[in-house]
Parts: sequence; structure tokens; C-alpha cells
Amino acid sequence: MRAFVVCAVTILGAILVSCSSQPPADRVFFNGKVVTVDGQFGIAQAVATRGDRIVAVGTNDEVLATAGDSTERIDLQGRMLLPGLIDSHVHALGSAMYEFDHEVPEMGTIADVLAYVKRRAEQLGPDKWVYVSQVFITRLKDQRYPTRAELDAAAPRNPVVFRTGPDASLSTLALKLSGVDRNFQAPAGEPCRVEKDPQGNPTGILRQCARFIRMVSSEREATDADRIERLKLLFADYNSVGITGVGEGNTDRLQLDLLKRMKEAGDLQVRVFSYLAVSGLDPIEDIEATFRAAAIDPLHEKDSMLWLRGIKVFLDGGMLTGSAYMRAPWGVSPIYSITDPAYKGMRYIEPEKLERIMRAAAENELQLTAHAVGDGAVETFVNAAVSLAKQGVDIRAARPSLSHANFMGDDIIQNMAEYGVVANMQPNWLQLDGATLMKHFGQERTAWFQPFRVLFDRKVMVGGGSDHMQRIGSFRSVNQYNPFLGMWTAIARTPRWMDTPFHPEQAITREEAIRLYTINNAYLTFSEDERGSIEPGKLADLIVVDRDLLECPIDDLPQTQVLETYLGGARVYRRDKPLAASRVQ
Repeated sequence: MRAFVVCAVTILGAILVSCSSQPPADRVFFNGKVVTVDGQFGIAQAVATRGDRIVAVGTNDEVLATAGDSTERIDLQGRMLLPGLIDSHVHALGSAMYEFDHEVPEMGTIADVLAYVKRRAEQLGPDKWVYVSQVFITRLKDQRYPTRAELDAAAPRNPVVFRTGPDASLSTLALKLSGVDRNFQAPAGEPCRVEKDPQGNPTGILRQCARFIRMVSSEREATDADRIERLKLLFADYNSVGITGVGEGNTDRLQLDLLKRMKEAGDLQVRVFSYLAVSGLDPIEDIEATFRAAAIDPLHEKDSMLWLRGIKVFLDGGMLTGSAYMRAPWGVSPIYSITDPAYKGMRYIEPEKLERIMRAAAENELQLTAHAVGDGAVETFVNAAVSLAKQGVDIRAARPSLSHANFMGDDIIQNMAEYGVVANMQPNWLQLDGATLMKHFGQERTAWFQPFRVLFDRKVMVGGGSDHMQRIGSFRSVNQYNPFLGMWTAIARTPRWMDTPFHPEQAITREEAIRLYTINNAYLTFSEDERGSIEPGKLADLIVVDRDLLECPIDDLPQTQVLETYLGGARVYRRDKPLAASRVQ
């Protein structure tokens, strides 16, 4: 096997390996449009890999010079090669198991919901709990919660819970079995809002009260082997749409152990940056102890496949459900069942405690991320970072991260830019929920909903994710995880059920949309030195797509098909007919 020599040359913004004698490349991709996503967003023709790393990027001739007798050569035939895509925020472990017991149909109307409740009640028999999860009211054509009376009529002999995010609508029997009546009071200091009618009786709408619902699952139990098999199916589907890395948004110890077993068995087909779930309601001393324990956990050592580096808390409720914490009142709303004109949503952690949590995370080299949806919650989180920075904490190095951050403000964004607060956001929410939000909030308040243009202009580091919650399938999932749909949404900003763009002044370019799912997400997960761009020395996470994302008709972007996916130089997905490949002679 012959050696070769390649010297440093700058080619179209990409750099070949420095002058040295090295073994030949394992694989060479040539004759393509290689989008490097480096600092200059350079375009090259060819890439060579050896082992799990990229060893050369440049022109066809220069990169083919790295080949030896055993090198596999892949003619891209002009196709686009990109870095492997990263989804900044998923819930893979829960999503994989969503249809383990039975298939759950998509529900687009209240009638669909009630038909499902009725059918499940008939299948389960009397007294069994019927549970409907994550059917968001913003995505129902009726744009409202099912009422207690409707749930009673659909399943008169069964307790029914219609859960949507942190909030829920319960049937009369479910309220009774949970002990929620006109006299119910949550313990002091615990967030839980029970909506009531003019007579003071519960309407069935509960906000952030899940821990008080005494539901008993009616579904079959899964074994660890079941969970691993379902995760393998999901990870394979992630690979099929080009995803090679994820931020796992809310893991517990048992789930981390499961991921560790999969890694040791070689069953992880995506790189997992994990956020450990911590309740912000716990005593601060217990939270700090949890952080110290996480900091000495072996999984906290940097690892490109599985890394426990984050902590997740919930700061407010949901935009899709009516409980996000806003700076101004939500307003009376039949959509969200809000009757109090002064209601601003729900904040779960007070500012002083949040600041202590953020400090403890930074001291233990853990990245704190908070579910923060409303501008009031986002402001609370950013203010904590600003306060700590002024006290000498290196907040920029800690990269505190906002999960979702749907509503913002100019002052908030300015502080994010100045102090290094980052955000993982979900463009597809705009596509799915924009019409409902515009109907409720109007033009003025939605001007700061997912303001990507301002974020990029202010150089705030923001990444793209899905918040994938349920189902396997990038378009059929609850919160679609198809990254090309996410890119299109961030560019076009056209929600379903609307004929015009949603604040088009906040649109970003195609180049910026690609950055959302590559180098930006690598930065969010402290791995920009290893992935997110196609550069020598970085991990060989690569995808080949069937169209030019920079030139194709914009509305064709969501139909992009991934032809091949490589994780650390190993092919983990191939669509139908393989690309032309041969051995270099």
C-alpha cells in the first residue's frame, strides 16, 4: 500500500492536510459540490476520509492524489455533499416508544380526538384510563381544547386525559379520581393552575398539574430490549434524513444507562449530547448535589458518541397550550381557554433560584438549558446570565442555552449577543403554529416570534432543532424532525393555513439555514472543533443529497432526499441505488 504526500493548499476556502507522509485515504468523494460550512462557507469538489476523520478537502485532482490501491472512490456526479446534520433538541427515548403499544392516528380536529378516545375506551373496557398525548390545540382546525363534556360523552365510563405539552384537559371522572374539585389547592409554591367556570368548578383545564393526575397506564410494559430495538429503528430513520447528531433534551439516569449500553454495543448511529433532567422545584441544595454528581460521572468525560454535558430545567409552560410566561398578558382567549385578562402564563423558577442553578451548572462544567418559550421566561433566563457575568462568572464559556425561545425582544437579543447566551430553536413550529399565533397575538406581538434574521445579524449563536416528541417518521412525527423542512421554514416563513409569509423580514438565507443544522449546532454542543463542517481533521460525518440546496427552487427544499449518510467515515444509510463506486487503480 503506497504512501502519499499532500501539502497545505487553500482551495475555494477549504484546506488540504498539511505536508506529511500519510497512509492512503479509505474513501474519496469527487466530482461533487462540497459545501464545507467552514468560516468562509467554501465550496470544494472533493473530500477524502481515513478512519473516522476527514483528511483532505479541495479539487478533484488534489484529493484524488490521496488515494491508494485499496481506496474506494465515489463519483458524486455533481451532487451536493454536506456535513452530517445535527438536531439540537429531540426526545428520542420517549419518541421511539410512542407507538410501541399501538399505532396512534394523526388527529387534526376535535372530532378526530373524540373518535380516538371513544375507540380506545371500547378497546380497553370500563374504568381504564384513556390517554391522549401531545395533540396540540394550535394544530387542531378547531383551535381549542376538547371540553370536559365532550370527553365525558366520548368515554362516559373511563377517566380521560387529553395532554398537550405541560397542560391538559380532563374528563369529569379523571378529575374526580385525581381529587381535583372546587376546593383543590396545590401545595404552596408549586405551580399548578386549575381553570374554573363562573361557579368556581373546574372546567377540566389544568396547567402544569400533571403530577396531581392519578393516571394509571393502560399500555403494555416495555423491556430494555424493546426500548433498544425501537431506538435503533428511530436512529436509522434519523440517518435517512441526514441526521448524524442530536441533543437529547431531557434524559434521566435510566435512559442514560440505556444509551451507554447501546454505545458499548456499537448500536448508536447518531452522536448524542445529553441533557440530564433536573426539577427546578427541588431544593437548591439537592440540585447542586445533582450537578456535582453529574460532573464526576464517567459519561461527563468528553466523548464524540455519548456525552453528558448538559442540564435541563423547565422555566415556563407552552406556547402551544397557553402557559408560556409572557411579559404582557396573553389576553382572553377561546383558543387557549384563558378567561383572566391579567394572566401572563406560568413561570416555574424564581429569578434568584435560577441564578443559583446557572452558577452551579457553570461551576461544574455543565451547560444549563431551560425550556423557556415566552418572552418573560426568556428574559428571566438571560437576566440571570447577565447578573452572573457581572459577578465574574465566565458565562460566555458556559454557553447557557435557551430551549425554544420562541418569543423575544430587541433588548433580550442584545444581551444574548453581549453575554454569549445561545439558543436552540424549532423552525417547524412556525410552519405548524404560525396561523394560530397570528390569530391570537396579531402582527405586533408576533414580530418577535422566532426572529432569526435579527439573531443572525447580532451574531447570536442559534441552532435548529425539532423537539421531536412522538412517532418515527420525519414528516409524520409530532414536531417533524425533517431538517430540510426546518431549513425551508426558516427561509420562507410561510405557515400552513396562511397565504402570506409570517414576518418575512425575519427570513434568513439558504447558507444561514444550513448553518442552523450544522456548525451552529456543533457550537451549541461544544463540538465545533470536531464536527459541523467539512474540514481536515474533523469527524467524517457526511451526507449526499439529491439536489443543490443553494440553487434548487425554494419550495422543493422540503422534498430533499438523502442518498447516503456517513458517521465517522462509516456508511450508515444508503437510499435505493448506490452511488457509483470503484477502487482507484
